[in-house]
Amino acid sequence: MKSKLVLWGNDANNDRILIAMQLRSTDNKVETWLFPEGIASPEFSQQMLTNWRNGAEIPFPEGFTHTERELSLTDSLLPDDIKVDRPDIVNRAQTEWQFVVLSTKLHESYKSELADLDDKVHQLTDYSGDLFNSLKNFWVKVQDQVKERNLFRDHADELRDTTNVLFGKLKDMRSTVMNEFEENSKSLYDQFNTVLDEIEKKVAGNIQRFPEMFDQLKHTQTQFRDKKMTRDHSNELWTRIDTLFKTLKEKRFGVLPTNDDNPAERLARRYEGLLGACDKMQESIERDQQELDFQKKRVANSEGQLEAQIRQAKINIIQERVNSKIEKLAEMAATKNEVEAKMVAFKAKEARKEAENAEKRAKTKEDISNKTDMTSQPATAPKMEVTAPVVKDTSKEQDNVKAVDAPAMPKIITKLTPSVIEAVQPILTDNHDALNAITADAHAAIEAVGNL
Repeated sequence: MKSKLVLWGNDANNDRILIAMQLRSTDNKVETWLFPEGIASPEFSQQMLTNWRNGAEIPFPEGFTHTERELSLTDSLLPDDIKVDRPDIVNRAQTEWQFVVLSTKLHESYKSELADLDDKVHQLTDYSGDLFNSLKNFWVKVQDQVKERNLFRDHADELRDTTNVLFGKLKDMRSTVMNEFEENSKSLYDQFNTVLDEIEKKVAGNIQRFPEMFDQLKHTQTQFRDKKMTRDHSNELWTRIDTLFKTLKEKRFGVLPTNDDNPAERLARRYEGLLGACDKMQESIERDQQELDFQKKRVANSEGQLEAQIRQAKINIIQERVNSKIEKLAEMAATKNEVEAKMVAFKAKEARKEAENAEKRAKTKEDISNKTDMTSQPATAPKMEVTAPVVKDTSKEQDNVKAVDAPAMPKIITKLTPSVIEAVQPILTDNHDALNAITADAHAAIEAVGNL
């Protein structure tokens, strides 16, 4: 998108003139040169159309008229008495130049923001991860504007080159810091491993000194928590300390059952997580507040109204971010209070349940005691009434009974009438053994009832 325009037109006297216009995007001005046809030779007009319009500088002949106007979408770029051969080109340039001015202002605002980051980088004595992230976020923002074609290529290239220089400085600082950090971490890692080796030998050798070893391990854990180490070193030491704690407890108390579904433990873990999240949010707010204070100091030293407006806009953005984080922190605090209330309610519920269980156990114990007292008393035998058997007089029937010797007959049948004997004789003969067995069982049953 060019910032220069050359075309032919007529002046107020209807004389031919060569018109040259140039946009000054930095201050939103349009310069206009009017060359009468008498001084605008064919060679000069050709140079203006090909060279000057593309950025080259050429000498202007004497006798031209120069004016300046504010760029506006409503007011014309040329005086009303000037007529051009192609008014559509002028109208299109007027619209495009509005975009050029806004894009230039955007570029200047990014240059100002990048200058702030440059100042911070040069003031650093040690690597800052926060500043690195700020620079990375800045470049992502610039890339988004380039993709949307809101920034010109040369403006984007200028911002990119400066940003790369700052990234290089920060990476060099980070490399130095990381090397020192890794060396320090390795030294701490070896020191803690030596201490843990001694504790491990004591645990394997003499469990009678459990309190002393437990205190020593706990003290080592407290010291380790305050040290900054690499993730690998930290994870290995944490795992080893945790294993030693479990080994100590198992040797002292045996293998203890774990219950990951315990509601009290879940509430406690959630509460600890909320505390950690609140601390991190508070630290983030403090960092933003430091950035806000820095920008407020820079506003007082701003050069020009636009820079002051841009810095004020940045202050508003940071302030809005701080307000949003404060609201989130308030929500997290409210959640923390809810969890605390749930923990209190759960403890009260557990206390009530324990009291109810204790009452039930006491009542059950009392019932068992009462039943034991009852069963220890002697039992009295129930009274039984015994009636004498009724003896039937069979003297008259004996006159009609014929005595029969029946050695093969069952003992229960000794005297029968002749007609009955004749009827049952075949049956008794065929089932002699079975009837004897039945008769014996019957006698045994009668004797048992008699004994009762």
